[in-house]
Amino acid sequence: MKNQAENLKLLVQRMKQDIEEQIDGKERKTRLITIASGKGGVGKSSFAVNLAIALSELRQKVILLDADMGLANIDVILGLSPQYNLAHVIAGERTISEVVYDGPKGLKIIPGGTGMYELANLQDWQLESFLNKLSHLDGTADFFLIDSSAGLSKSVLSFALSADDIIIITTPEITALTDAYGTIKTIRQQSFKGNIKLVINRVSSNTEGVAVYNKLKIAVNRFLKSSLEFLGTIREDNSVGLSVKEQKPFVLAHPYSPASRDVFSIAAIIAKKENNMNPKRDLKDYFKKVTEHFRWV
Repeated sequence: MKNQAENLKLLVQRMKQDIEEQIDGKERKTRLITIASGKGGVGKSSFAVNLAIALSELRQKVILLDADMGLANIDVILGLSPQYNLAHVIAGERTISEVVYDGPKGLKIIPGGTGMYELANLQDWQLESFLNKLSHLDGTADFFLIDSSAGLSKSVLSFALSADDIIIITTPEITALTDAYGTIKTIRQQSFKGNIKLVINRVSSNTEGVAVYNKLKIAVNRFLKSSLEFLGTIREDNSVGLSVKEQKPFVLAHPYSPASRDVFSIAAIIAKKENNMNPKRDLKDYFKKVTEHFRWV
């Protein structure tokens, strides 16, 4: 266990150094990433939380928005009890800073709550007021991650189509892969021009994950005439289930486990690539786009 701890510490330190060399002297701007899945039960929210923490460990400033309107459970995963959410900001009852909660490793959490529904019904002056409040967050994060609902609801499409990048998380099960393909197809049919990236969860080995990705990539290339980037796999790991009972993310509760190492590897890939890319918009513009899609999708 001691050797595992030392090896992981060295790995994280090496990742931090590589990332810092890439961003040295560059202006750090916010990259907007929506995390989605074709169906529930594939580990989307768990991945979102653990990825956010891993990015934070790599000295990235991260804000995580819980936009899962069907089963908002990021606060449960983190053991938090937020009193306010975005709905209170929209209603003018709270400032944006009052609904940003502190998570582990410097991570910031924003509970969406019913505020996600209310975005679609705002009058223009209400929307402008809300967007101005959000502008206070601009420049405060390297990454703004959105944990969307499972499936293909209007809210999922609104958050996905407005983002710079979309991460689809799935498992090797045929039903999950079919739903993942359907999600990718719908997003591309809506003329999304950003990057769609794939993470395969609960694999028996990396070899299995690569084989599954290649099959899905072929289908996406052939039938959708589109590309699909592979971020990596997360191995099946008993520590993930244990961490749920402990109400603690597995990268913190079991940092030396296979799943934790896999998430850190994915985080390093994201941090390195995204720090070399120009984001498309600020948070104010992002939520303006979300609202437009809510109204028209």
